[in-house]
Amino acid sequence: MPVIADAKRGDIASTAEAYAQALFRRLRLRCRTVNPYLGTDSLAPFLERADKGVFVLCRTSNAGGADLQALAVTGDGQRRPLYEAVAELARDRWNEHGNVGLVVGATFPGELGRIRQMCPRLPFLLPGVGAQGGDVAAAVRNALDEDGAGFIINSSRQILYASSDRDYAQAARRAAEALRDEINRHREAALAERAARG
Repeated sequence: MPVIADAKRGDIASTAEAYAQALFRRLRLRCRTVNPYLGTDSLAPFLERADKGVFVLCRTSNAGGADLQALAVTGDGQRRPLYEAVAELARDRWNEHGNVGLVVGATFPGELGRIRQMCPRLPFLLPGVGAQGGDVAAAVRNALDEDGAGFIINSSRQILYASSDRDYAQAARRAAEALRDEINRHREAALAERAARG
C-alpha cells in the first residue's frame, strides 16, 4: 500500500533536497505532497526521483486557498486562475518521469472538473471529503479519468475521530469502509452514466 506523506513541503532547492532525503530515504515513503509556489527548482529534488510519487498542491480544499490559487494570471496571451497555471506546469513540465499528480480539493467540484479536463491522465489526491463537507458523488464524477479511475480520496478527520473510546479501531474501520463503499457506489453510477452517453 502506498503511503503518502501529506507534508506540503516547499522551500529553496537545498532545503528541499534535505526534505526529500528524509522522507524518501530515511522514512522510505512512496509519495508526498509538495507546495509549488517556490517554483521548479524547489520541486526538483522530489520530481527527479522517478520511483517516488509527487502530488503538487493545485487547488486545495480550504476556502482560503482561493486567496492565491484563484488569482488571475496572464501567460501565453490568456488570463486564467493560478491553479490552472499550476496544473499546466505539472502536466507539461514537471511530469517528465510520469510520477506527478495534483492535490485538488473535493470541496470545489467545478474547479475539480476543469482541472480534470486539463489533465486527463494525471492522478489526483482529493482532500475535503468528510469534516470539510466535500460531496463524494460530485468529487468522484469530476475526478474520474478516461480509464474510470485516477484519484485517491483522502478523509482524515472523519476516520481519525470516528470514536474517542475503546472502540476506536472498530469505529475507524467502519468509517473507512463506509467511505470506500460510498466512493465505489458513486464510481459505478458515474461509469454507467458515461457508458449510457456513449
